[in-house]
Amino acid sequence: MRRKDRDAAELRPVKITTGVNPFAEGSCLLEAGQTRVLCNATVEPGVPKWKQEAGGGWITAEYSMLPRANRTRTPRERGSGPSGRTMEIQRLIGRSLRACVDLSALEGYTITLDCDVLQADGGTRCASITGAWVALYQALEGMVQRDQLSAMPDILPVAAVSTGLLEGSLLLDLCYEEDRDADVDLNLVMLKDNTLVEVQGTLESGRFDRRMLNRMMDLGEEGIRQLIEMQDKAAGPAE
Repeated sequence: MRRKDRDAAELRPVKITTGVNPFAEGSCLLEAGQTRVLCNATVEPGVPKWKQEAGGGWITAEYSMLPRANRTRTPRERGSGPSGRTMEIQRLIGRSLRACVDLSALEGYTITLDCDVLQADGGTRCASITGAWVALYQALEGMVQRDQLSAMPDILPVAAVSTGLLEGSLLLDLCYEEDRDADVDLNLVMLKDNTLVEVQGTLESGRFDRRMLNRMMDLGEEGIRQLIEMQDKAAGPAE
């Protein structure tokens, strides 16, 4: 048994609560163990200038962590703007959500996904992607109901999870302590059809080979399959 009395290949307890913000076009609170992320979707007319000639719509994301989301207070990001880590994560969220939707169907609209970490215990970027998809799906349904879209765009669920190698054991869905101490950690972003959006792997110490990478990805794929089942139940079945 690993820390927190969890099997090596077991996700943390996951709960997805939808409609938590009545003012947003789509919203959900995703809880994965002690990690909690609030995801809000905003629909606005217009697209970035560079996108106007290309046609279609746009999906983007912003990510932030509340000062006491961590074990010690982290100052708010002001003045110089978002840190490099924040920019990296919100770009990843945006890429992941754009990969799952036919942007040409969103002609003239931008959807912004705001992912705010209320409590961080590892895996905040993965939780943000998984929860943001649910908020996005709700926003698209609302656009159809308001006649902003003639039909629901083609959309596939996309989710993300971490795997890692700690003290010789391969683990799924790392909490903070496991991520901190892992020899290897990997974040996997995948669509429901098993196509990849992103693979982020980092070696902290030692070495690992291709066979271990394949094992880590296989374990992550199984975790994502479970997360997508939860997304389907929360947002309604998606093809």
